[in-house]
Amino acid sequence: MRTLGIDLGQRRVGLALSDAEGKFATPSKVLEVRSADAAIRPILELIAQEAVGRAVIGLPLNMDGTTGPAAKATVAWGRQLASRSAVEVLFVDERLSSFEAEQQLVARKKAGEKLTRGRKKQRLDALAAAGFLQAFLDGRIAAIEV
Repeated sequence: MRTLGIDLGQRRVGLALSDAEGKFATPSKVLEVRSADAAIRPILELIAQEAVGRAVIGLPLNMDGTTGPAAKATVAWGRQLASRSAVEVLFVDERLSSFEAEQQLVARKKAGEKLTRGRKKQRLDALAAAGFLQAFLDGRIAAIEV
């Protein structure tokens, strides 16, 4: 089953897609939006184009594991996506996913890849989505009941 990873933000939404067998996650793109709600339509289009069967949304829990305002807004957004699509929507803990993605980009730059500040920002959210999506596909993180 093809799975979509979503790293939701107010200005940028990182997207990653798995292969058809659901084994490998690849960064897809970053949507530049004015609000998270503005991302729903392009995501619904991507779900239809890519025959996505489920969506895994990163839940921004507090470092102590509690649910704050950002996590509550993400759950509400995810429920809206679920009601407007035919895909299963799951939530996973995304704590430190952006930090890990940043470290990957730093390593790539040190290895000689040309990364401008703008290109780095553009890739970061999609790379974070791919990171937690791959962890989910590998069974290293489980879906969270919300």
